[in-house]
Amino acid sequence: MAAARPRRHDPERRQRIVDAALRVVGARGIAGLSHRTVAAEADVPLGSTTYHFASLDELLVAALRQANEGFGRQLRERAELADLGGPSTDLAPVLARLMGEWIGGERTGVELEYELYLAALRRPALRPVAAEWTEAVTAALARHTDLVTARALVALMDGICLQVLLTDTEYDEEYARAMLTRLLAARPDAPGDPTSGVRRVSSDSPGPSTDT
Repeated sequence: MAAARPRRHDPERRQRIVDAALRVVGARGIAGLSHRTVAAEADVPLGSTTYHFASLDELLVAALRQANEGFGRQLRERAELADLGGPSTDLAPVLARLMGEWIGGERTGVELEYELYLAALRRPALRPVAAEWTEAVTAALARHTDLVTARALVALMDGICLQVLLTDTEYDEEYARAMLTRLLAARPDAPGDPTSGVRRVSSDSPGPSTDT
């Protein structure tokens, strides 16, 4: 009786499976993802995919976490942002350029990232990973503004990118820069804050007198 062949040590197999999952989703969408399609794409036995990822949700979590690194990495490594240091009024043009380079690059990768990101609507297991991306980008931007404004910037940038993808329109860098500038100008500490000097009336304050 022949001796059983020893299992080949393959420390990179898990990563190859995640990479294959991203390719499958990029080509066929999430609906085309299965352990079988990923195993075929990764050229590994079917049992390897179920060994490393017991469920499709586990595989999607790993894929989304890897896909999320795209924009976040560009944000962290952007030399212009590092040069800004702390709070800066020059943040808007830098972010507008960064968004243009990201969404104007290899579109398939951007669409893949958003497809996985939006899959969290139907797959609760993905929501913590989507939140991780939001918090990571917010933290990176908070080095240059306050936390509340950083969250608003993330929401605005997310919305602009999503509209471009869903409407198949060209990214308008000037529009993005103008909207980012407007948002940053609304900070309480921003120079020329349109709300500075305006007395805020609480709901408990008496209204204007109606006496004649």
